[in-house]
Amino acid sequence: MGLAEAGLEGSFRPLAESIVRSLLTEVERILAQQGIEAYVVGGWVRDVLLGRDTADIDIALTGDALAIAPRVASALGGTCVLLDEVNQVARVVLPVPEEPAPKVQWQLDFSSFSGTIEADLARRDFTINALAVNLHQLVRGRPAVQVIDPFHGGDDLRYRVIRVVAESVFTADPVRLLRAVRLAAELGFTMDEATETLIQRDARLIARVAGERVREELLRLLSAPGSGRFLPYLDKLGLLTAVFPEMAPTRGVVQPGEHAWDVLEHSLKTVVAIDFLLHEGDWEYADAPVLSLAPWSVTLAQHFDQEISSGSTRKALLRLGGLLHDIAKPQTKAIEAGGRIRFLGHAQEGAVAAASTLERLRFSGKEIRLVELLIRHHLRPGQMGQPELPTRRAIYRFFRDTGEAGIDILFLSLADHLATRGPALDPAHWQEHTKVVRYVLEQHWPEEPHPAKLIDGHDIMNIFGLNPGPKVGELLEVVREAQAAGEVSSREAALDLIKKLLEKQGSIEEEEH
Repeated sequence: MGLAEAGLEGSFRPLAESIVRSLLTEVERILAQQGIEAYVVGGWVRDVLLGRDTADIDIALTGDALAIAPRVASALGGTCVLLDEVNQVARVVLPVPEEPAPKVQWQLDFSSFSGTIEADLARRDFTINALAVNLHQLVRGRPAVQVIDPFHGGDDLRYRVIRVVAESVFTADPVRLLRAVRLAAELGFTMDEATETLIQRDARLIARVAGERVREELLRLLSAPGSGRFLPYLDKLGLLTAVFPEMAPTRGVVQPGEHAWDVLEHSLKTVVAIDFLLHEGDWEYADAPVLSLAPWSVTLAQHFDQEISSGSTRKALLRLGGLLHDIAKPQTKAIEAGGRIRFLGHAQEGAVAAASTLERLRFSGKEIRLVELLIRHHLRPGQMGQPELPTRRAIYRFFRDTGEAGIDILFLSLADHLATRGPALDPAHWQEHTKVVRYVLEQHWPEEPHPAKLIDGHDIMNIFGLNPGPKVGELLEVVREAQAAGEVSSREAALDLIKKLLEKQGSIEEEEH
């Protein structure tokens, strides 16, 4: 099908003077010298037709991709990475250019095919990815670039539909089960009914997929704005508990009266509430005034956009923490004599359970640590403001214990509040909660610079004759906490505090002897 037939004529014209055209021209030159036929395929073609920016390019060629990719990497000054030896797939990662801004990390994935390009496209996942353009035709700037589209992906692009190429796509590679939902979230598409049925049939197969590949699809799904609304859809398709079997026991677990939903539904609603608080989604149970009470700023937006590890950001991991934050409620549930339902220790047990889950899915240590902190401390913000605003000492201890996860935990606590009350949200309680969170953030990010360090470990050892060891660290922590609480503000006051502590401890030790 040509571009004119697909109603997408002109989509490739902006490439004429672009960096990507220069890049593809060089690749085409290298391949042409060896008599190799090549096509740009899949997601890059799809995204160009949709007018989306993308830096990942898939190239299918008739030669040995594993031999050709290193040559391309050498010519372009990039690095070659073997992705799949059996299916002959290799990636060339190009260095990030210093100019122009914004800096882009280009990736070229090379794969081998035999026979016709149409036969190669028939082995792909979805019709909107089963598209190809001849590389030579593309870089030579033919007036009408021909899009090879044997499965009518152009129609599905126009109608914004995710549809499988063949009934066997999920059995051939079960990671496509998650990819279908991820693409729907990223592109704002809907799923073809027959494709939904196939996913429900094959959902259990996701357990066969390597943890690294599941992690990649999950993070891309959770990075999409408003992705919280797709998690109930994952559950409807049977994928949620197939990916997270640890969540299966949360279904139907009744909670105390203030909760609008059972544990599983509450967990799903928490992620939707996170989207709302991040200004990336709606909360059907509240209006704009509810959102206006919650803190938000350019600084906070930048905070949640920070990258934690390869492919993950704070906002994606906050959503993941929201999904898993009550994972241990089933095993900690207890009903007291008066009928009160309690989940004592669920935050601590949940942190351990979530860490184990994410290790299985091959998340990085930094990612696991952040989610673990989110879950372990998600109740603390709600406890800090009772009955007054938290003290400077309490705020110091909160950030001391939570570190760089502290701000994320504050937002999880707000989302937890919304997903607890649901349609029965009490405006006064919400105003009180948001007031505490705003106050804690203001104290954590004061307008004036952070106070200077009053003393260090060498001062303590030299002045008081102590040897290196845990004792020195404990004394420094006492000074930092007192300084944060406004109790000491000078070097002399800090030294006097340590002197009194040591004298007191010395007298205690004498009494014990």
